[in-house]
Amino acid sequence: MVRAADEGKVNVTVSLSAALAREARHLAVDRGLSLSGFLSRLLVEQIEAARSYQAARDRQLSLLREGLPLGTDGKIAWSRESLHER
Repeated sequence: MVRAADEGKVNVTVSLSAALAREARHLAVDRGLSLSGFLSRLLVEQIEAARSYQAARDRQLSLLREGLPLGTDGKIAWSRESLHER
C-alpha cells in the first residue's frame, strides 16, 4: 500500500484550469484536507486500484493457463461422433 507519508515529499507542478482548481479546493476543504493532501489521497487510491486490478488479472490469467479440474483427469472419454449422435 502506498502512503503519502511513506517517503520524503517531492514537489510537483500541476497545471489546472481556474474552475477545476476552485472545485478541487472546495472538495478538499469539505474533507478537511489541503488541496495537496486531497490530490495525494486521490493518487494513492488510483494506484491501489490499479495494483489490485493487476493482481486480480494475474490470478485469473494464471487460472486460465493452469486450467480447472473438470473431473476427467485429462482424458477425453468421448468422441465427437458420440456427442453428436441423434
